[in-house]
Amino acid sequence: MAEFLGDLGDHEQGEAGGDAAADHLRRAGQHQAACNLLVELATAHPGSGTVQYATACIHDFLGLEAQAVPYYLAAIAAGLDDEELRGAYLGLGSTYRTLGRYAESEQTLLAGLVRFPDAVELQVFLAMTSYNLGRHHDAVANLLRVIAETSADPAVHGYARAIRLYADDLDRIWDE
Repeated sequence: MAEFLGDLGDHEQGEAGGDAAADHLRRAGQHQAACNLLVELATAHPGSGTVQYATACIHDFLGLEAQAVPYYLAAIAAGLDDEELRGAYLGLGSTYRTLGRYAESEQTLLAGLVRFPDAVELQVFLAMTSYNLGRHHDAVANLLRVIAETSADPAVHGYARAIRLYADDLDRIWDE
């Protein structure tokens, strides 16, 4: 890592250069080295949402979910472009879920859906959280809606209207 950083020009030694160096390390499979560098960058640039987000993501990748949380929170608070913000809501919500912090997961994913109402991936992760919260009906109904709306399978697509109808009332018994 030090050799690579030493090869960077002086103009690249700041936040952007460090992020590029971390990306280089990730691509080279040196994930722990990338994590170490990103932690240094996150400390040096606490107001950079992009650096905080990258640091959260590498922690998640390494299975260090609990350590990812403060970086996700800092990234969201610092500000991100829409693509990164959408990913940060998903990453934080998913991380909370894997840590058993279901109420925080739900709150985060719902906040993401307020900002990005068409984010199907947030709906899917919210369904998993609903399941963990014991709301199995809601979880299945939400997944059915996602399937009805997004499936490209012709057989499923042909039944999309019925799937949406059943999703709204899974427990209904149809009398003759």
